[in-house]
Amino acid sequence: MQRRMKTNFLLAIVISLCCVSCHKNDVYFQYNAVNPAGWSKDSAYTFEVPIIDTLASYNVYVNIRNRGEYPYQNMWLFLHKLTPDSIQSTDSIECYLADNRGKWLGSGVGSVYEMPVLYQQNVRFKTAGTYKYKIVQGMRDDLLPGINDIGIRIEKIIK
Repeated sequence: MQRRMKTNFLLAIVISLCCVSCHKNDVYFQYNAVNPAGWSKDSAYTFEVPIIDTLASYNVYVNIRNRGEYPYQNMWLFLHKLTPDSIQSTDSIECYLADNRGKWLGSGVGSVYEMPVLYQQNVRFKTAGTYKYKIVQGMRDDLLPGINDIGIRIEKIIK
């Protein structure tokens, strides 16, 4: 059992490295691990994104890694953004992790599935500096089981 877990862990690392290398336009790609016991309604995951090029357009993705025991088809997230010039905004997004028949969407290795969700398309950042994103789960559960990691990926659109 322990040998299998080590093998699955190494396989996940190799696949993650391959996925990261496939995204050559990424300016930021980061995951935060969620507590294995569950994602508490009070837990926020923060990402500090450095933006230099304010003339470029970007796509912003929220990436979710879930395990097979996640109990729902979808997931609501609250995203809070703080710009370098202290402008705050809040959004809520619904992320579908499974289809109507319960088949997990995205890609998977073993019992972990990864789902990138397009949050903002073709956006420009008006000010250079560090943008702070904070993500909170918006489900009714006080402790949401089955979520491994939450992440943000920002890619520069090359025209």
